[in-house]
Amino acid sequence: MEPKTGERRIGIIGGSGLYDIPGLEEASWQTVATPWGPPSDAILTGRLGGVAMAFLPRHGRGHVLSPSTVPYRANIDALKRLGVTDVVSVSACGSFREEMAPGDFVIVDQFIDRTFAREKSFFGPGCVAHVSLAHPTCARLSATCLSAAIDAGITVHDGGTYLAMEGPQFSTLAESRLYREQWGADVIGMTNMPEAKLAREAELCYASVAMVTDYDCWHPDHDAVDVAQVIATLTGNAEKARALVAGLAPRLGASRAACPHGCDHALDYAIITAPPARDPALLAKLDAVAGRVLG
Repeated sequence: MEPKTGERRIGIIGGSGLYDIPGLEEASWQTVATPWGPPSDAILTGRLGGVAMAFLPRHGRGHVLSPSTVPYRANIDALKRLGVTDVVSVSACGSFREEMAPGDFVIVDQFIDRTFAREKSFFGPGCVAHVSLAHPTCARLSATCLSAAIDAGITVHDGGTYLAMEGPQFSTLAESRLYREQWGADVIGMTNMPEAKLAREAELCYASVAMVTDYDCWHPDHDAVDVAQVIATLTGNAEKARALVAGLAPRLGASRAACPHGCDHALDYAIITAPPARDPALLAKLDAVAGRVLG
């Protein structure tokens, strides 16, 4: 099922519980090959209310990939190859704010990237590019997620800074206090970076919906993250997340105009390497994510 020119396709990256959406038609799992290796899993495509959608299990079905081993470049490339135009990331997080309680959702609008063991760009030697990340999420798409969450009866917070840590271990108490008190982060997770950076390089609108599962270890009443507690809260959040996702299709619609914030033209002035000096092998790998500007 390929999207038509000017058609919107919503890409959802998250856990397997998100994909049991009532009313999803023409559903089929598709294997997508990319020059960056295989993505986390096959991708479930279908239509919801006439809107094309694609669902990618970030950690693979059965949760077989750690945050550090998720193939972020392959995931974004695969979605781009399928014609995805708008990516919504749904992920679990810890909270640094009393008011952002377990079970709440946060529409993230900023990131602090503390990951270090991941490939963070499609570009490199032979084709250098620098995209803007001052505003790393798409305001239009984020506002749509906020509206869908409110109508689904979810307690949701509009805006928040997400601290992306490498993991897979949770924070020390000293780290938790640093991120909360000195750096001003609101939530903490392990998967939205470099995902957001790569989505921007691929000229995709990107929104981040963080589902709070715990208070990290800064909270005096929650001095250690209990995995059992996290999983229990995450299970409860899954139904809310499905309701949010179902609400995106009618709000966004099947046709798509240019992004008013320029997400879909992020590469207009980003590529620095002169055309004669560009590496043909790397250009071939960039056919999906940068084909618009590389011709």
